[in-house]
Amino acid sequence: MIWRIARSREVTLAAVLIAVAAFASVRAPNFLTADNLVLVTAFAAIIAIAAVGEALVILTKNIDLSVESTIGLVAFVVATVLKQHDMPVPAAWALGIGLGLVLGMANGVIVTIFKVPSIVATLGTLSVYRGLDFYVANGHEVNLVDLPAGYSDPAHQTLLGFQFGGIGFSGIPIFVILAILVVAAVGMALRYTVIGRQFYAVGSNAEAAAVIGVRSRLTVFLAFSLCGMLAGIAGVLWGIYFGTLYASSASGLSLQVIAAVVVGGVSIAGGSGTVIGAAIGALFLGLINNELPLLKVPQEWLTLVYGAVILVAISTDALIQVRSQRAKARSRVR
Repeated sequence: MIWRIARSREVTLAAVLIAVAAFASVRAPNFLTADNLVLVTAFAAIIAIAAVGEALVILTKNIDLSVESTIGLVAFVVATVLKQHDMPVPAAWALGIGLGLVLGMANGVIVTIFKVPSIVATLGTLSVYRGLDFYVANGHEVNLVDLPAGYSDPAHQTLLGFQFGGIGFSGIPIFVILAILVVAAVGMALRYTVIGRQFYAVGSNAEAAAVIGVRSRLTVFLAFSLCGMLAGIAGVLWGIYFGTLYASSASGLSLQVIAAVVVGGVSIAGGSGTVIGAAIGALFLGLINNELPLLKVPQEWLTLVYGAVILVAISTDALIQVRSQRAKARSRVR
């Protein structure tokens, strides 16, 4: 039974997501309003983009704890540049994404060249990048009024809406469309390209992958680099979404990103899972994040929920692996 559920983790999670949304709509009628759905899905899209990058790292049997600091630093740097009118908006966005890529590459170098365990390396860069954020901020903040007029509008705008008679559709949030494009691009690359399949090979068995010619260290470096770049994109979107930025922006977000990945079916042991599952996990946690305040549940419970989700997901993966190993052992006996 567990094996069957695991094989369709994305479908199961989607069903649970629908059930959670239905429950929330009954208990809190405001949940299904167009404005609230745009708010929820736009924020979930930011987490989903970061979760796609984290999924790439976890697929290679590593982990990146510095995602939140990368997002926070990128968001603040982009906002500061725009506040000082140093460059146009598109150039500032490109700077932020490039900064995320560089930070991800730094993680990759520490893990692959200096061979520091990823959990130790990124725990260190989590603090280093956050320290850089505080250094850049220098005790100041950036408010929405300091940014170009209409800067936060994309966070609330939708596309593909229509109105026909008495039936209408407000459209899909721009952030969600961007997240779908990222998930589709990375998902197809993982499934249909050689380098994409190498992520799974390295995570499953790095030694065996090396025997067949897979450059494991290069693959891991690429995973961290892409994770940093996607965190950079998430950081740009974070700044647009919130408008007001502090040196501590996005603190604690790594827990939510990692929870989205593991609840979406990406094995923490590496080698299995999909970015589609990670994105659905982000939406699932985004619904919970929005639903608890509507149900008048203290926001502090979110941390407990994220931790419980990670424990349940990891325990499920462990049970699946045990079942798989037993099945292989029985097949050898036969």
